[in-house]
Amino acid sequence: MAGAKKQSSKVRRNFDDEKNVDRSLPLEAKNTIEIHENVPHAVEKPTIEELFDEHVSFLQICFIYIAYIIMIFAGGVKECKERLQVKLGWRVSPLGNRSGYANQFKSLDIFWLRRVYQRLRDLFERPICSKPGAYIDVMMRASNDEFQSFEFTGETRKCLNLCSYNYLGFAQNSGAVIDEVEESIRKLSFASAAPRMEGGNHSVVMELEKLVADYVGKPASLVIGMGYATNSTVLPALANGKGNLIISDSLNHASIVCGSRDSGARIRVFKHNNPADLELVLKDSILNGQPRTRIPWSRIFVLVEGVYSMEGEILRLPEIIKVVKKYKAYLYVDEAHSIGALGKTGRGVCEHWGVDPNDIDVLMGTFTKAFGSVGGYIAGSHEMINYLRSVSYGSVYSTSMSPPCAQMALSALRLILGLDGSDEGKRRLASLNFNANYFRKRLTDMGFHVIGDHDSPIVPMMVYHPAKMSYMSRELLDRGITIVVVGFPVTTLFMSRIRFCISAAHTKEDLDWALDQINEVGSRALLNYGVNVKPKKRSNKSH
Repeated sequence: MAGAKKQSSKVRRNFDDEKNVDRSLPLEAKNTIEIHENVPHAVEKPTIEELFDEHVSFLQICFIYIAYIIMIFAGGVKECKERLQVKLGWRVSPLGNRSGYANQFKSLDIFWLRRVYQRLRDLFERPICSKPGAYIDVMMRASNDEFQSFEFTGETRKCLNLCSYNYLGFAQNSGAVIDEVEESIRKLSFASAAPRMEGGNHSVVMELEKLVADYVGKPASLVIGMGYATNSTVLPALANGKGNLIISDSLNHASIVCGSRDSGARIRVFKHNNPADLELVLKDSILNGQPRTRIPWSRIFVLVEGVYSMEGEILRLPEIIKVVKKYKAYLYVDEAHSIGALGKTGRGVCEHWGVDPNDIDVLMGTFTKAFGSVGGYIAGSHEMINYLRSVSYGSVYSTSMSPPCAQMALSALRLILGLDGSDEGKRRLASLNFNANYFRKRLTDMGFHVIGDHDSPIVPMMVYHPAKMSYMSRELLDRGITIVVVGFPVTTLFMSRIRFCISAAHTKEDLDWALDQINEVGSRALLNYGVNVKPKKRSNKSH
């Protein structure tokens, strides 16, 4: 192990200060973008399951099962030993259970957290002490109790940041945008100190709402101070009560799931990003009506995402719109990962496909990814926004968005639109597009299983095996690269993956160096399965 660490330290990159790094759009990007504009976006591609079935051998599947069996068996042995010690009075229960009281936690959940997740806990919640730009400073930790607790070693490691949602590079602490934010703090303070319905309806928030509505092509918008709460508090207001039906993509974000459950509406699920299955679910729901009574549904809402954050897939929006219009359902599109990241001017999935925003009933997005701020928005008709402003918990009861955070989103949006008189917004959008497509292509050419769509800023690479997932994360950190790893239960048992988040702040040199490290470590872990699938064009689709 010591030898491995010594070897890794030799390849660790000595990063320069970001101020001295040229982050202009690479020269190669211009030709790449021009060529890409003539290529249809809609292509047939293998699903994750098809890749797995075709290229992951039976022996590899057995090793995945064995890895989970070993973790669960070892955890079970430790659990039995601990319970015996508690029962004999040799130690106090670490869960704080008291005699005569019910257990505070579900037994299966706490077992998984303490006996399985804890073995991989060092892969998550890594503390940082810098802005999450192209580089990020990670505070190194050590543990002497199998990751139950950590102590800081005193080392701070500068790493290439491939894990933050800094799509357009606005996670910065200098520049014209930050100057405007600083000025807003001096003028408006940092706190809003009240909900919008009371004394927290700041002018900068109202200005942001107007600009967002114009940007996404809707008559009006409502800004809410938390991205997650935008879905979780708006959906209960839109689809409140029995008689309403929500049809949700099977891989929708947790905030959509939470909001749907809180609404009290009936929930049905259709296969991920599959318009044909959506039509079957809609047809069956309309024909059969409500359970038991067969009364027709009052309203039907279809909930989808512009870019799916774990898959890097772009919504098949034209086909979805066609189905939804056919059955007179309402369409709700979550653009958390697509607004500011897709389309020539960053207007999201509608611009990506050339779709009229009026064909979508509700557009939702967040300021936490491309805009470098917090909060989210809902955009739609004046009547709907006025209704939500008065009944949504996120608007009525929650403290309004902090003025400097609203200013950050507003200034970033102005820069993207070129209202500051510069072409900086266009440059960032073009840089993100080039970086994402270049990184995806290079990974695919190396033989790794890369899923998702062209133009998506999220590039997931399949790992499958939990041990390989932890190896990749630890080894790349040792070399100076931070990544996001995702495994069970967030994904299914076999679908562990790495999720690379690409930024306009990365240079081609950054990506080339990272790709060399990923190729070396991934080849050592036998992850380059040699897949080279040529996509087939859909005849009924065009950009």
